[in-house]
Amino acid sequence: MSAYDDMMAFQRETEALGEVMGRLGWDQETMMPESAAEQRAEEMAALDGVLHGRRTDGRIGDWLAEAKGHDAASQRQIALIRKSYERTQRVPADLSAALARTTSLAHRVWANARAENDFAAFAPKLREVIDLTREKASALADGGDLYDALLEDYEPGATGAEIEAMFTALRPRLVALRERVLGSDRSIPKLDQEFGEDGQLKISSELALAFGYDLSHGRIDKAVHPFSSGSGLDVRITTRTEANNISNCFYSTIHEVGHACYEQNINRDYLLTPLGGGVSMGVHESQSRIYENQLGRSRAFTGWLFKRMQAEFGDFGIADADAFYGAINRCAPGYIRTEADEVHYNLHVLLRFDLERDLIAGRLDVADLPEAWNARFAHDFGIEVDQPSNGVLQDVHWSEALFGYFPTYTLGNVYAGCLNQAMRAAVPDLDDALAEGDTRPATAWLAENVQQFGGLYEPRDLIERATGKAPSEVPLLEYLEAKFGAIYGV
Repeated sequence: MSAYDDMMAFQRETEALGEVMGRLGWDQETMMPESAAEQRAEEMAALDGVLHGRRTDGRIGDWLAEAKGHDAASQRQIALIRKSYERTQRVPADLSAALARTTSLAHRVWANARAENDFAAFAPKLREVIDLTREKASALADGGDLYDALLEDYEPGATGAEIEAMFTALRPRLVALRERVLGSDRSIPKLDQEFGEDGQLKISSELALAFGYDLSHGRIDKAVHPFSSGSGLDVRITTRTEANNISNCFYSTIHEVGHACYEQNINRDYLLTPLGGGVSMGVHESQSRIYENQLGRSRAFTGWLFKRMQAEFGDFGIADADAFYGAINRCAPGYIRTEADEVHYNLHVLLRFDLERDLIAGRLDVADLPEAWNARFAHDFGIEVDQPSNGVLQDVHWSEALFGYFPTYTLGNVYAGCLNQAMRAAVPDLDDALAEGDTRPATAWLAENVQQFGGLYEPRDLIERATGKAPSEVPLLEYLEAKFGAIYGV
């Protein structure tokens, strides 16, 4: 066997162990007994130590010195393994294990603090997570920007300064659209009737299948914070239900199916290799957001969903398909990012991006975080945060040390705007299919132009290959202004 073959065999075992660790995380969110948290933290730390040891194994350096790529895929495999090897070597094993242990414990502390609306109960553990994360960032940055070093794990090639420039361009038009929409005198119905959980979950499962989710290689469970987990032949999603918020269940499901289908549709030749997962969280989010919004919340698809709702729940107080389309896309300022409409959603992300950069840079202390959050939220949304669970405690990400993750949500929306524009040009009769509940013309285009490639291309290169243009915020803004301008008559 060649050096390349030896290296790839070793890498496949490492990737498989990484999937096992991911499954432990899935279990922690869905089925793990509450009192098992301390043992799970030790299990996660132990497995992280095994993975760190494999990722820094000296044989990888020897193999990399000799390995030769015979095509674009093998050359990319080598490049990604080299990058991982060099980055992992910079982080001491005891620091990596400490982060795994601390974040596993912090997750449970966060969940309890959120339930009790008690930020003070979470603050000490959050401070530990941030201190360890800054230590890791310092090791990775090698004298450079700490936040940029963390971003590399989620959006390779991106910098905080570049993202800030894009977000600065987004903000004025988002705010202007928000003001026009909220100032409209058009009455949009509110979908706040109560719906039984069984009916919600039944339609939710049908939506998952309609968008192409392969349940023979996946499953759907309930969780406080919906998520997708896994890759290749085992990709799992979760959703949640609220009696008077049917959108939460339906669109959380569609959103997570977007993530899951990306993983399920990657070229099987890449299974358990560095190419076998989504290339970045921004590209990943582009798939979940285009499934959820440009497809799932379109006038055509909501027309089909309205009829399905009538069949399941009878008369539920919405007059017709047009009124249902308005209700599904109704705009209102709200506390919760995951429940935000498309106009407000990115303002939530911009808030978090600015705050977490300040936390990592040391410009903001954990003790001052709630006040900073609440002040920024009141300025951006025009309402006061009423309790921590609707503010600084609502997201799981910081408990898990996912600093650098938040901006990828808006990057995903930007990429989705670019992809939607190109997809609509390539599939001009798409709405005819969506009106019948058939998403296949859209999902097939996305599978062919984005999903099958996994990690083969850099994120921006992948979007440019799919659309013929460099990523830009303009298509997203044009889509939002056209859609909500029509709904609200502005």
